[in-house]
Amino acid sequence: MSSQMDYEINKELGECYLFMGDFDKAEEYYRKAAENNAESSAPYMGLATVAVQRSDLDTALCLYQKAASVEETDKALCGIGLVHMEKGAHEEAYTWFRKSLDLCANNMVALNCFVRESYQLGRVEELLPYLEKSLEVTGEVESVRVSLAGCLMTLGRNDEAKVLLEKVLEADPNNVNARELFETIAA
Repeated sequence: MSSQMDYEINKELGECYLFMGDFDKAEEYYRKAAENNAESSAPYMGLATVAVQRSDLDTALCLYQKAASVEETDKALCGIGLVHMEKGAHEEAYTWFRKSLDLCANNMVALNCFVRESYQLGRVEELLPYLEKSLEVTGEVESVRVSLAGCLMTLGRNDEAKVLLEKVLEADPNNVNARELFETIAA
């Protein structure tokens, strides 16, 4: 059997065991996959997920960093940001989420966390281009439009926020978040 086939089988088994919650078996197969293919970040991402599930954030951070060094993906960079966010290192988390979004504007995990960290750090203005880019790339994503409207409202740009919210409510009159923000502006 080829090393590539071994890699694929071991990676798939790691994913299956991770999904079933058997972290020991998942770790075993992800380690085998990493041995079979040192050029793929996927086994390290899987091992990092196992470490997160075990609340071993230091190991998870090392594994996400290893994944990013093998193959710099938006998911690996987002994982680094998630660990920093969990540890309360907001400035570092912000930086990693930004890097993740620079690679992939529609990584919704990174975008949602970037929104949180931007508010935490009082850097809402810097968030706007990332939300706008995400809208441009993903098209009509109501949650992104509502987040952008909330940021504009925070910055005192209520007229711009209102236009965005009207667009969301036109498409979905039952959107609770858009309705609440719209009512806040109207009050």
